[in-house]
Amino acid sequence: MLTALATLMRSINQLNKGIGHTFSWLALGIVLVCFAVVVERYVFSNTRLWAQDLYVWLNGAMFTAVAGFALFRGNHVRVDIFYRPASNRFKAIADLIGVLVFLLPFTYVTYAFGFSFVARSWRLFEASANVGGMPGLFILKSFILIFAVLVALQGIAMAIRSWLVLANRDDLIPADFRYDSQAPVAVKE
Repeated sequence: MLTALATLMRSINQLNKGIGHTFSWLALGIVLVCFAVVVERYVFSNTRLWAQDLYVWLNGAMFTAVAGFALFRGNHVRVDIFYRPASNRFKAIADLIGVLVFLLPFTYVTYAFGFSFVARSWRLFEASANVGGMPGLFILKSFILIFAVLVALQGIAMAIRSWLVLANRDDLIPADFRYDSQAPVAVKE
């Protein structure tokens, strides 16, 4: 059973890593589109509202899609003064409680309340409120549900990792998902 859970954990991690690496490239698109908008506005005294919408929408899509990846990497907020020096067993207990009591209920509420919001947007084929703005706002709003699913899945992977640590089966945890691999990197001066 623990081996099957470890396989599920690795699959979730691979999914979020793949999505995270793919959607991270949107950062380059955001910079390029924003640069083009600024040049067009200040050099050519022209503006296209759809382009202004585009970089904001790319930003929203990127940050919601990579949230599970950030959770995988340990880039979320926590009280490191207690967590960082703690034993792996303490971290596993803290993560398990955090996932079950806070993270999974949060993602459920986000999905449950977001579903009707997104469904309405799809029914209307909602577009930008700006005249001349981008069509397809309904697609961007769908990222709310994608966010909830990817973060919930990564929370399940974290719970499995915690369970494996508590069962003394660290050998089933991939090296890049172990507690020791998530220590912040010191900045060299």
